[in-house]
Amino acid sequence: MERQTEAAARPPVDRRAVAAAAFTVVMWASAFVAIRSAGREFSPGALALGRLLAGSATLLLLCLVRREGLPPRAAWPGVLVSGVLWFGVYNVALNWGEQEVDAGTAAMVVNVGPILIALLGGWLLKEGLPARLLAGIAVSFTGAAVVGVSLSDGGPDGGSAALGVVLCLLAAVTYAAGVVSQKPALRHGSPLQVTAYGCVVGTIACLPFSGRLAGELADAPLSATLNMVYLGVFPTALAFTTWAYALARTSAGKMGATTYAAPALVVLMSWTLLGEVPGPFTLAGGVLCLAGVAVSRGGLGAVRAWIARRSPAPVPEEPAAEPAPSR
Repeated sequence: MERQTEAAARPPVDRRAVAAAAFTVVMWASAFVAIRSAGREFSPGALALGRLLAGSATLLLLCLVRREGLPPRAAWPGVLVSGVLWFGVYNVALNWGEQEVDAGTAAMVVNVGPILIALLGGWLLKEGLPARLLAGIAVSFTGAAVVGVSLSDGGPDGGSAALGVVLCLLAAVTYAAGVVSQKPALRHGSPLQVTAYGCVVGTIACLPFSGRLAGELADAPLSATLNMVYLGVFPTALAFTTWAYALARTSAGKMGATTYAAPALVVLMSWTLLGEVPGPFTLAGGVLCLAGVAVSRGGLGAVRAWIARRSPAPVPEEPAAEPAPSR
């Protein structure tokens, strides 16, 4: 009876929000691999601008088709902040970071973002600030330090791995700040409006790289240009919209936790498509990064509680007329 009461008290699962979040995670995982590939031909700022131009064009076309105008005035503070930080700074920092470390390593370091989302969400959005966040932050940033030490002899292309790790951490910070600033905007504007005009703001912020983009487009192979367009249409235009749709229907902290699966997907995609796999010590540091996120969100205790809630109720020890069917 107690378990039934607890189940009735829990809010129903929004299946559309879950599906939207899952699509977003897969698209964002593919983005790490596409960035790593396109980054061989495009500089960080040029790649960010090209991606955002393709994303903005797609999103504004969707707004036109759906007849959605400008976001309400109350949504603009969140649109502006998330546009500059998440669409602008995040993309440049991540593109630059992936020129120094492989895609899988970048994904593991960037995914300390959910801890920062939970921290900022609890502080600024009043979603709660559990004490275990501090433990999770300590574990994750220890993992980031391990990654930096493991790559201290240089990144996969002879670059500065320490710089790559710092840039990926910067991407995580701007990602977290973007999510938290976007959440209030979604109370006033639709997911499409907030995403579309956030992307436009990010594009404007990256316009100083337009000359470099024009020069690099002339020399880049078609495959690299198509990768850049893919980044704009799918991981940006579509995935950011599905993310905003899901974020509007749950908390920022819970949405940040949905990205747990992304690093594993990135490592698999990177190994399959690029032939890149992080080394054992680097992988261990990345696992520490993700373990810190798990600790911050409840750790093994939360997993055990989740299993207990979904396990069948104990059967009374008295003979039944017929044996219960196995499940």
